[in-house]
Amino acid sequence: MHSALMQTDLPGAISRRQGKVRDIYDYGDGLLIVASDRISCFDVVLPNGIPDKGKILTEISRHWFDLTADILPNHIISCEVADYPEPVRPYADQLEGRSMWVRKAEVIPVECVVRGYLAGSAWKEYSQHGTINEHPIANGLVESAKLPEPLFTPSTKEESGHDVPIDFARTVEIVGEPLATAIRDKALELYRFGAEYADSRGFILCDTKFELGLADGELILVDEVLTPDSSRYWDKAQYAPGKPQEAFDKQYVRDYLLTLDWDKTYPGPVLPDYVVAEARRIYETARDRLFGE
Repeated sequence: MHSALMQTDLPGAISRRQGKVRDIYDYGDGLLIVASDRISCFDVVLPNGIPDKGKILTEISRHWFDLTADILPNHIISCEVADYPEPVRPYADQLEGRSMWVRKAEVIPVECVVRGYLAGSAWKEYSQHGTINEHPIANGLVESAKLPEPLFTPSTKEESGHDVPIDFARTVEIVGEPLATAIRDKALELYRFGAEYADSRGFILCDTKFELGLADGELILVDEVLTPDSSRYWDKAQYAPGKPQEAFDKQYVRDYLLTLDWDKTYPGPVLPDYVVAEARRIYETARDRLFGE
């Protein structure tokens, strides 16, 4: 297996920002987003990555951006290196398949999370209080149960640490009622579309999060969309409510890390080859099932 692309260093940018898994370059009239092969677990970027992870997730996002453009416009200008700023075109070997040239947008400071099933932190809150984001939910649901209706469960966007769940009233306080209503309605519409498509490909879309922004006053979809890094996909054929489900995401890597004597602080442990290979297979399976011929 060839090595993972962990870092990029491209010339000519006004500024450069490195996120946990993506590198973002500002070239004045747009942003170049490069998806590395880094993997982050428990808010720590691990020393080694998953080869081609950035390409796989970019391909998934590109398909979803195309499919959802009628629901909400998105930030993509081009994914062809020939259309990128001139200084970076010689770096096509690094950029091909794992990058996007996009419009600048004012990112809305709310994570647009939508849940269709009872899992993760939502299950924990429901099992203790009968609520999700303090919103009362029907009694008697089991872990992984389908919710009566998809639920918009926003959270804050924190610079460090974990995002904090908020209710719709708090969302209104942060962004105002018209925008809060718009992002809620569009997030729910995007989720319903994604869940219906995923179902046709043998997947259950348990939950997901969308990043929305404003570009020239227009609400658009930004960042990534409906990838295994931003969504929880379950195998429809294996679905069995009443227990946790196996997800097509980095949960496999998290589960491995939980077997180690590691305190979840930097630096993280190096992943062994077999864990890297299986993680890559999981990402590839999600891509191929969703968008294979």
